[in-house]
Amino acid sequence: MVRRADKSTDSEGDLDAPVPTTALDEDIVERFCAHLRDVRNMSPHTLKAYRADCLQFVTWLGQRKADRSTLRRYLAAKTDDGLKGSSVRRKLASLRALFRYLREQESRRIKDPTQLVRGPRKEQSLPSVLSESEIDALLTLSFENDFFGARDRAILETLYSTGCRVSELSAIQLRDLDLRSGVVRVFGKRRKERLCMLGRKAREAIDDYLPRRQDWQIEKQAPQDNSLLLNRLGTGLSPRWILEVVKRHALRAGIQRRLTPHGLRHSFATHLLDHGADLRTVQELLGHQNLETTAIYTHVSMARLQAVYEQAHPHGSARET
Repeated sequence: MVRRADKSTDSEGDLDAPVPTTALDEDIVERFCAHLRDVRNMSPHTLKAYRADCLQFVTWLGQRKADRSTLRRYLAAKTDDGLKGSSVRRKLASLRALFRYLREQESRRIKDPTQLVRGPRKEQSLPSVLSESEIDALLTLSFENDFFGARDRAILETLYSTGCRVSELSAIQLRDLDLRSGVVRVFGKRRKERLCMLGRKAREAIDDYLPRRQDWQIEKQAPQDNSLLLNRLGTGLSPRWILEVVKRHALRAGIQRRLTPHGLRHSFATHLLDHGADLRTVQELLGHQNLETTAIYTHVSMARLQAVYEQAHPHGSARET
């Protein structure tokens, strides 16, 4: 039986009308990336991924026609190569943005082959969350009475107190702090600004760190750098080294699983919900654009409740014999 041709159309005709190969080359990709950087304020990390995705597709495309069937073959090839579903979905998102740019910014009268193409189904995985006792073990560690000890304590307390991303923490400047009011200004994805809350212990840790920070910068004769967190040279501390700080002290605290700064962000959100915070408030504090993104933490909380129930209830499955 021969399948009927798909007659879905957009405003300019058949969605399967191919994109001329000449419409896609490395120069187009570079102009697209410049647009993402200068107009959409895309973060360097995301921009790097979008550039790699688009260049990879252009190289693979060669002299093929860029239509829907070709795009589907490309995505299928990536899946066959063992690429995770999340990575395939990101590649499709990069190409959607590229073709939208061609149509809107470069006025190319071409069809968008990404329409009606779906990526792999999103895996439903719950984020890894520390228990409150594990958080207590981490934050009650003893630290050296020096610049590094004060800095590391401030890192851990601030991550858990604010729920900020590691990139946001790394970018905090001294002018962003208001210890009296207990808030810090951070810049999230696409430079979106929001205020995060600094609890009492986080404010104490930062207050102890700041004079040591100033002395350290003077001692190292470092160039003026207003970053809150400094490295051993007296300049801004990178996200990579914040990750190393978290991993090192998690081992000291006896936490067996791998802990990252994002794990503290997950724990921040889940513990707020566990203690009665509403979902909209948590969404605002995390800087999520969509409530659905925040809603995953309700599933985490329910999973934790179910585990406690099964362990404690006389007829819970964990106690059945």
